[in-house]
Amino acid sequence: MKKILTLLFVGLIVYGCATVPLSGRKQLSIVSNSEVLPLAYDQYGQVLKESKVLTNTKEGQQVVKVGNRIANAVDTYLKDNGYSSITEGFEWDFNLLESDQVNAWCMPGGKVAFYTGILPICEDETGIAVVMGHEVAHAIASHARERMSQGLVANGLIGGLQVAMGEDPSLTETIFLQAVGIGGQVGMLKFGRDQELEADQLGLIFMSIAGYDPREAPDFWERMNAQSDASSRPPEFLSTHPGPEKRIAKLNSQMDEALKYYNKEK
Repeated sequence: MKKILTLLFVGLIVYGCATVPLSGRKQLSIVSNSEVLPLAYDQYGQVLKESKVLTNTKEGQQVVKVGNRIANAVDTYLKDNGYSSITEGFEWDFNLLESDQVNAWCMPGGKVAFYTGILPICEDETGIAVVMGHEVAHAIASHARERMSQGLVANGLIGGLQVAMGEDPSLTETIFLQAVGIGGQVGMLKFGRDQELEADQLGLIFMSIAGYDPREAPDFWERMNAQSDASSRPPEFLSTHPGPEKRIAKLNSQMDEALKYYNKEK
């Protein structure tokens, strides 16, 4: 009986695997967009209600411009390469919020927020594109859904989010809230370092597809690192991210591939 249950468990895990576009990494995915997105959208709306939204300002419109440019380019790429199902149910939205935090984040479904505190480090439109590409990559790579799937499986809840809600609603709610960053630093997804490096890789390509020079990405992270060195506490945007030296080295090693997309779009 134990062997049968083990085989069933393994079969469910294999069935629930997905492939991240461009990186090719296999990930656990037993939670669907239709289950997650309504919850994420509700939380995003709550964040906007509780924040000072500056989207109609000059800087805010620049964030919107960069976000739409990257989202449109990525949507086209996914459609052309057979990955259109990844963004099923997505409703891209980009907002600038007033805050001294050096931070930006993206909830499932393409709900992006930039804080004004990160704009001086971005410096210009291309700098915003570096951060935007990274955040969009988290959504495209379904990192939040992956974290939810891992949390459910780790707790023996392998039937999906709705089934898990029926079996153990309290635990399932906790797993969901942790996966999308609700409760602590709202919206700040505490992804693993491998996921952060994957978001760097995909973000570099996404900004390139949208026509932004990827060679500006290492310069942005140099500025971010300098900000960290000048402060007694690293910016929130760096708090769960790989060390700057490793990140910059990885970006430089991936630059030739990104430039293929950039030069193609020029």
